[in-house]
Amino acid sequence: MAPLTTDVTEITVIGDDDTGLVARVTSLLFERGVNIEDMDQAVRDDVFRMYLAVDTSEMVCTEGTLREDLHELGNDLGLDVQVRFPADRETQKIAVLGTKESHCLEALFEAWANDELGADIGVVIGNHDDLQPLAEHYDVPFHDIGDEKGQQNEDELLDRLAEYDVDLIVLARYMRILSPNVVFRYEDRIINVHPSLLPAFPGAEAYRQALEEGVRVAGVTAHYVTTDLDQGPIITQRAFDVPDDADLDEMKRRGQPLEADALLEAVKLHLNGDVSVHRGRTSVRENGTQYQLGLPDKVDEVTPDRPVDGIGSAIADDS
Repeated sequence: MAPLTTDVTEITVIGDDDTGLVARVTSLLFERGVNIEDMDQAVRDDVFRMYLAVDTSEMVCTEGTLREDLHELGNDLGLDVQVRFPADRETQKIAVLGTKESHCLEALFEAWANDELGADIGVVIGNHDDLQPLAEHYDVPFHDIGDEKGQQNEDELLDRLAEYDVDLIVLARYMRILSPNVVFRYEDRIINVHPSLLPAFPGAEAYRQALEEGVRVAGVTAHYVTTDLDQGPIITQRAFDVPDDADLDEMKRRGQPLEADALLEAVKLHLNGDVSVHRGRTSVRENGTQYQLGLPDKVDEVTPDRPVDGIGSAIADDS
């Protein structure tokens, strides 16, 4: 997917897979003078998704007319069509999804309260109600979309995301998997934090997996969410030592502050437009040096820089 720029209009099409869908949408855009700059499509679990980045600067209709025409086409084809014009993204809105752990949500709220995000946290959504007091403390709406066992209601989730006109979804230790029906609608706009140095130890109980494998260094990863569990493009990572006598509680004590830190840094990178995704990998733009993507710079001071492979050069230096 091409890097998002502020002058690009984004169109996302979601629905049941069928023939002719791409042609119908692209023909409508061509007829209205809309130039397609990038297009990506996929099908997962019979859910069709098409993303288009288009230039509407020379289109022969108004923004309102284009949005209405696309919605009408979507209704005719049984598709959900979302249109985001550049002006729609001037003030970005965040939805934070959480379960019971509060540390990542707390870090996001503190950054927001200190005007460090450059966006608004519009809603907190949980599959339990444990985080409701924290949301209420910051006067942010909270919605519990889980049943008594914490199973999420994805239809309600989608309704809430649409209700609050969400630009970015942040999974603050949200312990549920999102289906393609959600992920496809918010491609490269869902950020998760996982308690391991991905791709190592994906899935549940990552700290426990690391302990059982006897690692000396563990860590955390903030990444974009895709339809493949814990395999989305990596944005930021943090690492910590694992002592010989570490247990699960010690792993969490060391890891949770880094989870919050890595997630917050990834969110800032996204909101500032300093990270983009291409062919499953992230790249950071010229402002990347102002962020901590991995280990802190001071680690370089204690990291050996020689020897490196090249026996010929070593012999030449001694002669």
